[in-house]
Amino acid sequence: MVPLLFANHRFDIVAPAALYWPAKEALLVADLHLEKASFYARQGQMLPPYDSQATLAELAGLVRETGATTIFCLGDNYHDGDGEARLEKEAAKQLIAMTTALKWIWITGNHDRDVAGLWGGAVLDEWTGEGLALRHEANADSQLPEISGHYHPKIRVPVRGRHVSRRCFVKGRQHLIMPAFGALTGGMAADHPAIEACVGGPAEAIIGLKEKPVSFPLSFQDRETESIDQKQLALPLAGSGN
Repeated sequence: MVPLLFANHRFDIVAPAALYWPAKEALLVADLHLEKASFYARQGQMLPPYDSQATLAELAGLVRETGATTIFCLGDNYHDGDGEARLEKEAAKQLIAMTTALKWIWITGNHDRDVAGLWGGAVLDEWTGEGLALRHEANADSQLPEISGHYHPKIRVPVRGRHVSRRCFVKGRQHLIMPAFGALTGGMAADHPAIEACVGGPAEAIIGLKEKPVSFPLSFQDRETESIDQKQLALPLAGSGN
């Protein structure tokens, strides 16, 4: 686990796109985009139809690894408004098993504003507690330090003459934006103006490598990173699409 401190709370980066909150025994993930492949299949674009199973299997593995008792899903849990009802049969079984065993909180997102907890779990527009707000989309004027998703941040890091793209966390003084967790989710450059407008002020992109977080100022342009080797950056790539 790789420690990440935010708003006087200790979190641990436990996967390229997941945080464990020891004080709450909770896992935080964002942008699962379940049933994205079936959504595109309806449009005539065929993708491997196992994205929901793969996403939920990875999440279940993190539950076993951390011993988490609570799951916070920070919006865009399904790729579209019909995705919840369309959830593939085996994926639904996986999800029911977890929502039955754990305290599960769905936070609504712009892709799934009408999520109803059909397969278990409680549904909220946002969660506040412990001096934090958990929501889907960052609010530049938030009165509380907040953790959110929505933007799928990623960063391209120059390593030994080539660029490697990785999902990352974006951390500012009051805002922590999580990368997308879903198997088929893509990403937005961490220094994109839309992200900058939400976070404001100095911010950094953070990747968890082995036992420590590695951070990069978001204004960097092709800065050398000689302290990082290719083996350290051998994390799963984010998928394609949004």
